[in-house]
Amino acid sequence: MALNRQSMGIVMGTMAVLTNTDISGPAARMIVAPTFAPTFATTQRTAMMTEGLPVRRWDLLVKLTHWAIVLAVLANALLFDAGSAAHIWVGYALAAVLCLRLLWGLVGPAEARFTAFPFSPGRALVHLKEIAAGKKTAHRSHNPLGALMVYAIWGTLLVIIATGIAMAGPPSTIRLVAPTQAASMAKVAAAEEEGEGEGNEASEGGDSGERDESFAGEVHEAAVNLLYGLILLHIAGVAFESRRQRRNLALAMLPGQR
Repeated sequence: MALNRQSMGIVMGTMAVLTNTDISGPAARMIVAPTFAPTFATTQRTAMMTEGLPVRRWDLLVKLTHWAIVLAVLANALLFDAGSAAHIWVGYALAAVLCLRLLWGLVGPAEARFTAFPFSPGRALVHLKEIAAGKKTAHRSHNPLGALMVYAIWGTLLVIIATGIAMAGPPSTIRLVAPTQAASMAKVAAAEEEGEGEGNEASEGGDSGERDESFAGEVHEAAVNLLYGLILLHIAGVAFESRRQRRNLALAMLPGQR
């Protein structure tokens, strides 16, 4: 419609010049009206951005690392026993993927960098007030609450990885089948399940290395349980924000989707 009116304005203006016709009234307004059409369209796009509809596109590496972490957590939670060689190697793969994502937060595209979603409890509080007021604000990356969740999950994963390494040892000491590490970690897990009393007895009867391993195992298990809770909160947050913005935000992590 804007193109047709612009064409008509050009034709009428040309005719007026050629015939020395004085054009006034609605016809004159038609000639100059196209000048304001792009400005109106730009205003509309700006309004859409401030209504909580940010143009966001995650790059391929962000998507790959996201789903690799998801698969690693699911594999060690559902498929592989604690202390098994497969469990340990999946843990090291998880560590490599997480390190890659953290490095990408320094050198990757604008949306993937830490500067796009800083750790800021103050901004998160402001965002909560905006939600309560029904206000929708555009964010080029994670919103402030989402940013806190991302850092919480990453921090918990780092604790899980560090305590896992403390129990299993460096990768060079692990073979395809790691009976020593598996038996040691299984022993710690069994002691934790049998109760604090037996765990204390085992701790008193063992050397300092076994006590350190038992402590690492307790921290490891607690961090894993915390991770499960954070994941549930993350999923709930994505579902809530998708409903609030009336679009499926989970699709943004799929290939070829925003």
